[in-house]
Amino acid sequence: MTAPVVIIGTGLAGYNLAREFRKLDGETPLLLITADDGRSYSKPMLSTGFAKQKDADGLSMAEPGAMAEQLKAEVRTHTRISGIDPGHKRVWIGEEAVAYRDLILAWGAETVRVPVDGDAGEAIFPINDLEDYARFRAAATGKQRVLILGAGLIGCEFANDLSSGGYQVDLVAPCEQVMPTLLHPAAALAVQTGLEGLGVRFHLGPVLTRLQRVTDGLEAHLSDGSVIACDLVVSAVGLRPRIDLAAAAGLAVNRGVVVDRTLSTSHANIYALGDCAEVDGLNLLYVMPLMSCARALAQTLAGNPTTVSYGPMPITVKTPACPLVVSPPPRGYEGQWQVEGEGADLKVLCHDADGKLLGYVLTGTAVMEKLALNRQLPALMA
Repeated sequence: MTAPVVIIGTGLAGYNLAREFRKLDGETPLLLITADDGRSYSKPMLSTGFAKQKDADGLSMAEPGAMAEQLKAEVRTHTRISGIDPGHKRVWIGEEAVAYRDLILAWGAETVRVPVDGDAGEAIFPINDLEDYARFRAAATGKQRVLILGAGLIGCEFANDLSSGGYQVDLVAPCEQVMPTLLHPAAALAVQTGLEGLGVRFHLGPVLTRLQRVTDGLEAHLSDGSVIACDLVVSAVGLRPRIDLAAAAGLAVNRGVVVDRTLSTSHANIYALGDCAEVDGLNLLYVMPLMSCARALAQTLAGNPTTVSYGPMPITVKTPACPLVVSPPPRGYEGQWQVEGEGADLKVLCHDADGKLLGYVLTGTAVMEKLALNRQLPALMA
């Protein structure tokens, strides 16, 4: 009997790879293994659910049984891999050995957890998958005040979504502006102003040091001595690629599982893509690179070795209070930023010394210029 192609993970990376592979190969046995419930959903939609009044079931697109039928695959849910044995081409699930023809790591990234003093640690909710969202949604029922930790892309998206869903939102982060690694300060101010227009209160600079229960909810004590009353906390302080099992199996790891342009790891017949993968030195936690990787790897698995390339890959941030699209300059490029426009409608462009466009940040009505600008951008990974 032919050993299956085994994909670990049923998020966007795992399921999209399986779909692309099945377009090319309808016969090779396919096994997907996931630690969660195996429902198909789009992770970016997790930060839009409250404004759309959708619970976890409303964000789910298909049950695992339907996915198994669609993909002519076996989907094993609530199942955790305990080890990888590259020498014998098998993975371990406890005492059970599962052979593979090819193994694909698509198990994503885990949330960074920050230690906080106090007696209310269980009221801090990371939201990294559909089950996390369901837990938070249940806890938020009947509540009004949400504290968000983190002013990155995800923190700002949740601030917009929860405010639009009727919650009072405070956001705490130890930085001087929102999305500090992604946005020019002028654009950051436009986004912050847009969110403040929804009622979001920003506390930039301090960190949460203590969270404790009081009679009517929670008290969040910040490092600057201020205290915020809230009912529950969303942790959006960042993601860390899952690399522990790969490292234990002897695979090369850095920030993520190290792969080349064919998405091959340092061991034969083992590949990685999505949030857990570091592709030729790039670890991009966004959908567009993931989709490019899924298409390329499907070809390779079907017998047509294919390298992945990244064209311009702008990031659309879901902050309707201030629409935002960002295309950071590729690594290794140096340029100068210029700000055009005013208020919420900014076009912030980065050009090199020869005047070539390297990247941009567009806010408000300026986002309509993205398609024209994309045609001028260099590839992220040619």
